[in-house]
Amino acid sequence: MNNTEFGFEEELKNWFSSAKSVVIAGIGNDIRRDDFIGVKIVQDLQGKVPANVHLIECETVPESFMDEIVELKPSHVLLVDAAILGLNPGDIRLYDAEKVVNGPSITTHMLPLRVFCDYITQMAQTKLALLLVEPKDTDFGEGLTEEVAQSAGRIVDFLLKIL
Repeated sequence: MNNTEFGFEEELKNWFSSAKSVVIAGIGNDIRRDDFIGVKIVQDLQGKVPANVHLIECETVPESFMDEIVELKPSHVLLVDAAILGLNPGDIRLYDAEKVVNGPSITTHMLPLRVFCDYITQMAQTKLALLLVEPKDTDFGEGLTEEVAQSAGRIVDFLLKIL
């Protein structure tokens, strides 16, 4: 997937086009400012998505939810996280699992997501992608920066529209 900030919607819509059962897993740390974006998006989707969409707040330990995700047998798994990509704060990119599994570690967490992605892809036989947002501030503190909060709202609105 090679998308621009304004192209992630079309890429995501195409990626979800054959979805039957979906897991959206939010990754992040609530005391590291913009690092919280993945969990914040999942929280904002709670109670607003259809029954075939499963929302999981992974916080900083997505590996703790691997078996739960596999048991749900989703056709699609979308991981939402902050990642240092060298872009402008709030920029959004969609990456498929293969790029993550074979590429460098790009997220702000300890366990490389490529390990998580490889396991889920193999065990659940599912399509997996990462929706990543460039953080502005991952220092200790609460609340998203303005740029990242705007991106979170945009992602939530778009997911609600296509799911």
